[in-house]
Amino acid sequence: MSASYRAFFGMKKEAFSGDLSPKEIFETDDIRSVQERFDYTVRLGGVALLTGEIGSGKSTALRYVAAKLHPSQYRAIHVTACSGSILEFYRLLLAELNIDKSSNSRAIMIKLIKKEIRELVLGKKLKVVLIVDEASLMRLEVFAELHTITQFEQDSKPWLPIILAGKTSLIDVLTYQTSKPLASRIVARSHMQPVSRTHMQEYLSHHLSIIGVNSSLFDEAAITAIHQGSGGLFRKANNLARGALIAAASHCTGSAVIGQTPIFARQSGLMNRVSVPPFGRGFSEALQGLSSDGWK
Repeated sequence: MSASYRAFFGMKKEAFSGDLSPKEIFETDDIRSVQERFDYTVRLGGVALLTGEIGSGKSTALRYVAAKLHPSQYRAIHVTACSGSILEFYRLLLAELNIDKSSNSRAIMIKLIKKEIRELVLGKKLKVVLIVDEASLMRLEVFAELHTITQFEQDSKPWLPIILAGKTSLIDVLTYQTSKPLASRIVARSHMQPVSRTHMQEYLSHHLSIIGVNSSLFDEAAITAIHQGSGGLFRKANNLARGALIAAASHCTGSAVIGQTPIFARQSGLMNRVSVPPFGRGFSEALQGLSSDGWK
């Protein structure tokens, strides 16, 4: 089905996919704000927070700004956090640093990490930045100790700036007393907001152009429905828009404004949440009553 809908609309690749090169990422005001705060934090060697709802584009924003770091000057270390212990976090970091040494000793692992950071900074003359995605998953013990790997030369050399990205609950975790040493190093914060309808329309057009479709496949009502149904969040909008295109191709319609068929409902995971109207009613009409609460 996926291949046939791409052929039907003359698409070069999958529609509304997250597999984008940094140059293909839709640049929003929030991404530009993240860029400014990212650069500021790296320059100071501090800690920055990036928060937002699930699907708001945090990981995409990080990928966008990190791609602008020239490899001859910077070493970006990406870690996707988990709910494991501080030892598990250190193992993740060691793996990203290509250090293949196993230990159950915190002291040894911290020594290995700091030795590699020192070599990158002093030996290879690189600026290092640690980017931790899904940071809201981390245990309190990780927040309590994370600042220790940033301390060099009696805490006088800010060689390891850290970018923490996660859900808004990340802010609450940093208010705990045990998190204060890390929280005191925060110099910038960004929050990814749901986008407006205008920006959603631009986003849909942008993604269509990436896949070789220069004409608009969504009318005004359909754009409104996608914006309302997604709550202004890109990941949900991607699923809605792609599902609409698949449904349109299935019924040989040159427009995404079609009836909401059972196949589209299954694609969107809404079979039990959205009524399936008779064929001929608009896709946008079928989604008008759907709020973001229906997508939890």
